[in-house]
Amino acid sequence: MEFTDQLARRIQIPHWPPRRIISLVPSQTELLSELGLEEEVVGITKFCVHPDRWFRSKTRVGGTKTLHLPRIEQLAPDLILGNKEENDQSQIELLQSRFPVWMSDIKDLESALDMIRHIGQVTNRETRALQLAADIQRRFSELPVFPRLRAAYLIWRKPFMVAASDTFVDAMLQKAGFDNVFSHLSRYPQVDLHMLASAQPQVLFLSSEPYPFKAKHIAELQEICPEATIKLVDGELFSWYGSRLLHVPAYFESLRTDNSTEFLRI
Repeated sequence: MEFTDQLARRIQIPHWPPRRIISLVPSQTELLSELGLEEEVVGITKFCVHPDRWFRSKTRVGGTKTLHLPRIEQLAPDLILGNKEENDQSQIELLQSRFPVWMSDIKDLESALDMIRHIGQVTNRETRALQLAADIQRRFSELPVFPRLRAAYLIWRKPFMVAASDTFVDAMLQKAGFDNVFSHLSRYPQVDLHMLASAQPQVLFLSSEPYPFKAKHIAELQEICPEATIKLVDGELFSWYGSRLLHVPAYFESLRTDNSTEFLRI
């Protein structure tokens, strides 16, 4: 069977449907679980923490950017699922020379839904994937229209780094009714204290990942942006683009109506 991935590459899967799948992307691993591929998935990364039973039982093949290639070869996959941003290009190219590798390229909700539908096709779970994508799309369409607020989204400390334009996080901020104060920058730039203060965000989000911001960091940043409302937010719900998107609209609605300085994770 031949399929086309999100990098417009044609992928040949000699033995379809695949029976030995390796996922190199945490959010796509969770999607495979949602699609009922318990037996088919034989390998995941050390960052694939959902579902927990897979994290405890499946063979781990290294980190998303530090894959253990000999272990992947030992697992003899007939399908590998990767992502352009999350995986290392050189390692992916090595794997592509040996195995069918389907790559995603996610920038917004539409490309995430496209990925879900296509992975459903590739894994012979098309009906289930189409329903999942439709449910996610419906829940986002039912989000109330909130007044726009200026926001900054911090992903790292020492140095401070933010999610800017051309990121999935930025697309999610827009869906939640926030205008990214760093939309004039690209990807994940480093910002200094002057830049952060000058941007004058009304809301400052401190993500739970990749840097684990905690309540103790709020006071530090409140001095920099004294007028901003500062919230701890669940980074998975802003950056994971698989089946976890089902929970995102309800989270965003609660976030917009919550008046506390700390927004707990679901």
